Amino acid sequence: MNVLEKISAKYIKLASLGLVISVFSVGSSLTAQENQAIKIDGSSTVYPITQKIVEGYNSSKQQSVNINVDFSGTGGGFDKFCRGETDISNASRPIQLNEMEDCNNSNVRYIELPIAFDALTVVVNPQNDWLNNITIEELNKIWSPEAEGKITNWNQVRATFPDKPLNLYAPGDDSGTFDYFTEAIVGESGSSRDDVTQSEDDDLLVQKVSEDANALGYFGLAYYEQRVGELKALGVDSGNGAVVPSIATVEQAKYQPLSRPLFIYVNAASAQKKSDLRQLIDYYLAQAPELVTQVGYVPLPEEAYHINKVDFHKGEVGTVFEGKSQFNLTIPELLRKQARF
Repeated sequence: MNVLEKISAKYIKLASLGLVISVFSVGSSLTAQENQAIKIDGSSTVYPITQKIVEGYNSSKQQSVNINVDFSGTGGGFDKFCRGETDISNASRPIQLNEMEDCNNSNVRYIELPIAFDALTVVVNPQNDWLNNITIEELNKIWSPEAEGKITNWNQVRATFPDKPLNLYAPGDDSGTFDYFTEAIVGESGSSRDDVTQSEDDDLLVQKVSEDANALGYFGLAYYEQRVGELKALGVDSGNGAVVPSIATVEQAKYQPLSRPLFIYVNAASAQKKSDLRQLIDYYLAQAPELVTQVGYVPLPEEAYHINKVDFHKGEVGTVFEGKSQFNLTIPELLRKQARF
C-alpha cells in the first residue's frame, strides 16, 4: 500500500477510535462570506513563520487580503479559537484536552497541520563566561517550584559557578513554550517557580537576556538564530553529552527532549466558507519549506506538507496527539503520525 492509499485508509481507523470528529468538503459551493477578513492568533513561536507567509501571500496577490496576525500565546490563542473568534490558531504544542472540550462545546472543528520543528533554546547573556552547557537535572533544579526563593545565585546551581545573582526570564503562562518546557523539564505542564520575569513577547525576553549579564532564559530557536550576537545558546545534556540546538541536531534527533513540532490549527467551517483562507493555506504549505528555514526553524520533509494538503482539502478534522505533547518525537515519527500508519 502506498502513502496516499494509507492516508485514505487511516481515517477509517481514526473514526473507530473517535479521533476524527467530523469532516467537510472544502470544495463545496462558494458563499458570500468568502472574502471576509482572516483572523490569526496564538503562539509567539509560530508567529514569525505565519507573519512571513502572510506577507508573501499578500505580495503575490493583485489586491491584498485583510489578514490580521497577532500573538497571545498558544493557550491564549486556543481560548479565542475555540470560541470561534479566529480562523487559524498558531500553536507550539498540540491542542490539550481542556481545549478540545472547549472547541467541542462551541461546535468548533479544527484541522491540525504540523508546519515545522523547533529546538526550544536555553540562553544566557554573551558576557556569561562560566557556562556553555547545562544538564536537564540542573534545569529542573533551577525551574522547579521548590526552587522559588531558594535557588537565587549561580553557585547554588553548580559549585564551580560564581556567586552572582541568577535572573530568570521565561514565556508567560499562556505560552505553549512555557507548557512544553515545564512538562519536559519539571515533569508537569505549567509547574514552575513564580519569581521570574515572564512575557508572551519573545522579543522582549530576548532584549532582557541581552541586557542582563546574569540572565538565563528560554524561547524558540528562531528568536536566537535572528540575534546570535546578542545571546549565547547553551548545549543541553540529557544524559548522553551536551547538544547545542540547531537545525542539524534537530534533524538528527540529537537535541532531546527540547525538540518539538509546531502547528497551525484551521477552523474547518471558516475554510469551507472563505476562499481566501483556502488559498492562504495552500500558499502556506507550498512556501513553508523555504520560509521556515528563513525564519530560523526546521522545515519538515516535502512529504509532510503533501500529507497536510491532502488532509486539508479532505477536511479531515481532529488531532492525532490525544490532547498532550509527545516528548523525544523525531521528524520521521511525526511523519508517521501524520499518515496515521
